Formats: sequence, C-alpha cells, structure tokens
Amino acid sequence: MLIEEASAKFKDTLKKEGIIRIITHLDTDGMSSAAILIKALRDMDQQFSVRVVKQLEDKLVEQLFNEVKKQKCKAVFFLDLGSNKIDQILSLASFCQVVILDHHDIEKREFVDYLKDNPNILFVNPEIEKKDDCKVSASSIVYNFVKSLGSEKKDLSQLAILGMIGDMVDKNISRLNKVILEDAKTSGMVMKKGLVVFSATRPIHKSLELNSSIYLPSISGSQNGAIAFLRELDIPVKTDAGFRTLLDLTEDETSRLLTAIALARVEKAKNQDIIGNIYLVKFNGYLMDAREMSTMINACGRLGYFSLALSFLLGSKKAKNKIEYVYSKYRHFLFEALNYVNITEKIQGRNYIVINAKNKIKDTIIGTVTSILASSYIYPPGKILVGMAYRKDKKIKVSARLSGNREDENDINLSQLLVKMLHDFECYEVGGHPKAAGCLINLKDETAFIERFQKTMDIEEIKIAV
Repeated sequence: MLIEEASAKFKDTLKKEGIIRIITHLDTDGMSSAAILIKALRDMDQQFSVRVVKQLEDKLVEQLFNEVKKQKCKAVFFLDLGSNKIDQILSLASFCQVVILDHHDIEKREFVDYLKDNPNILFVNPEIEKKDDCKVSASSIVYNFVKSLGSEKKDLSQLAILGMIGDMVDKNISRLNKVILEDAKTSGMVMKKGLVVFSATRPIHKSLELNSSIYLPSISGSQNGAIAFLRELDIPVKTDAGFRTLLDLTEDETSRLLTAIALARVEKAKNQDIIGNIYLVKFNGYLMDAREMSTMINACGRLGYFSLALSFLLGSKKAKNKIEYVYSKYRHFLFEALNYVNITEKIQGRNYIVINAKNKIKDTIIGTVTSILASSYIYPPGKILVGMAYRKDKKIKVSARLSGNREDENDINLSQLLVKMLHDFECYEVGGHPKAAGCLINLKDETAFIERFQKTMDIEEIKIAV
C-alpha cells in the first residue's frame, strides 16, 4: 500500500473516539519513528500510549489482543516492526484499525494480497514492491505518513534523518529520502562532506575515542590512544581558540587522518566508507551531529532507558545530561564486549564465524557488536558473522551480519537463510534484512542451532561454488 493511500484511509479513524496504541522497536529508527508520530498526534489532540519492545514476540501480540478487546482502542501502530508477524497481527484488526509502518523483509508474503482487501489493516512496507530505490528507514515512512495526514511540521524531518542514519541507509539516498533531506534543510539542518566518525562537533580526540561505528584497535575507547594517534599525525588537538573538531581540520590534515584511519583498521579498508555526508540537525536551538544523536538514542534503547530517549527526542532539555551518562555506560559495555570478542575463541568455517558470547555480552548489544565487526574490515567481504548472547528468559538472541559493503548476486539473504534453517525450531522474531537479520531461539536449542547453521553454510557454499 502506498503511504498516501494509507494516510487517506486513516483520516477517518482519527475522527473516532478511543486511544491509539503505538508499539515501536527500541533502536534509533524505532524511537525516531515513535517521536515523529507522537508529535503529530499531539498536534491533532489525539490520546495515545507508547510501548517500546526488543522484538514483537507471540506473547506480546496475544497480550495486545486481550488489551484491545477490553479497552476502547481505535488504532494500533506497529513502527519498525510487524512485517514478520502479519498472520498474528490479523487478529487485532477485528477490534480496531491496525497500521504497520515497516521496512523489514516480509516473511509470509502470501498474506500481503489478503491485507489489500482488509480495510482495517494498513500495511506500508517498500519491500512489497522490491524496487531498487526502496531502501528507506521506518522513520522515513512514518514522516511521510504524518505529512500526508496534513502535518506541516517540516522539523519532524530531522527526526527522520536520525532514523535514516541509525539504520545506515544514508549511503544510497532513495527518492523518498531525497524529499526528506530537502525538508530537513528547509527546517534548519546543515549538510557537509567530511569524515563520518561519531561526531563532527566534539573535540577530534573525543570523536575518535567515542567512535564505535569504525572500530580502531587501541584508539576506540581510549582517550590517551586517540590523542597519541593524532600527535603522531601532527594534528593539533587544541589551539588558542579551544579544542578543534573534525570540521576545523584543513584539507591536508583530513587527508592524513583519512589515510591513517584506513591503515589502523586493516590493509584492505577503503577510504570511501568513512567519507560521506555529515548531517548537523537543529535540536533545541543547537546544531548537533546526527550520528552522535543517533548513537545516543540507540544506547538508551539498548540499555532500557526508553522514556529518556523519547523525552530527549521530544525536546526535553533536562534529558540531555542524563543521556550523556547512559551513553557513557553503553560505551563501557560496548568496548568491553569488543575486547572480549577479540580474545575469545570463535567457531569458524570458510565462509562464516560464530561468536557464542553466552552471558559475556548483553543480548541488547550483541547485534551492535556484530555490526561493528562486519563493517570493520577485520573479516573479508561476504563472510557471515553470527553473534549469540543469552537473555534472562532462557532464550538466546542471535544476530547475523554480512561483512563488507558490497552487492553481489551470490550473497546470501540472511533473513531468508534464518527462516529456512529454523523452520522446525521453536523460535521467535525471525526477520530483518538481506545483510542484517536476527532471531530468538530457546536456550535448550543452543547446540542444535550452531550445528544446523554450520551444516546449512556448508551446503550454501557448495551451491555458490557450483
């Protein structure tokens, strides 16, 4: 369904009595999506409640079903999730309007045609059409949804930019995102070309130290290491005017830093992936680096500070200092996890690596750790990295990532791979994207999962070779 069509149909629901339930994912894209919708609903004098979740599990859908039956609920929104639970979500449509605004792979596509004939379900997902220019974040979809409802607040587009950065769809800007970028510029966002390492507005050494998207051994997580690194490059950290930022570097200094970062990673790293657009969003009257904000929101989500993240996104000035503290905690866990991965034994095959962290890494950050490793060039492009971490409910969070930034017809679709290999497992929330997917499995299936994965990968390797 097109965004404009879904918005037009939802306008009638706004006129009804009842509360609107919002269910969203805990990452930056999910939080930004929720913030956009909340601001729009406030302007429309609508009553709503928000729930942030790790995964949309069967128990949660069942709980929602029971709650919606009892209370006067006129709509339930699923933001940045829902595409892999269409069959269960259908039950909710008997009692209220259901709106799914998502961008993940659709697991059970046989339900898509049925949804078109159900007026109580509005399902917007670019993956339905599978077009080349459909790579967008959920927050981009939500922004255009509320814009089509009649919201003229273009500053909401800057929240969509955070989601776009958080889900790393800023490398190849789709047509939909180009419109959002223009709206964001109109509302005060500034775009510049430069090094995309954590924050362009913090002191250079802090930007390198706090950066986690590009893992630099002995520099990431170490202030002394970052300062020594810059000193060796003869790049002053401070002048009489104060600490220097990435935006203050000369062209020659930027070139030297770029080369040094590539060498600090591994010899196969390419400079192109650390040069890109720097997005300075206007927030509470100040220009802030969107990558830094995105990382902070993600930190809050991963550590369970959902209310803090939403308060910050909705403009609370008090939340700024608190969010700095949470991000400090998050960095500690993240770098501790990366150091653990560096020294621990891994399960390896020719085309895969399994990092079974058990209870050594939090389940909420195992996906982030796996993503950092996949983009770090430590492993060759095309290798599948699987991270596993225990949850408190006797389940295991599994995160799969494809290393390197490439498009190859022989690359395996990780989302489809997990669905196929787990068909007879009792598992939850299988889904994601071709290069980044995940699932939950029961703790008792730990050994069986690893063995099944190894066997599956051996078969896939033979297929590709043939």
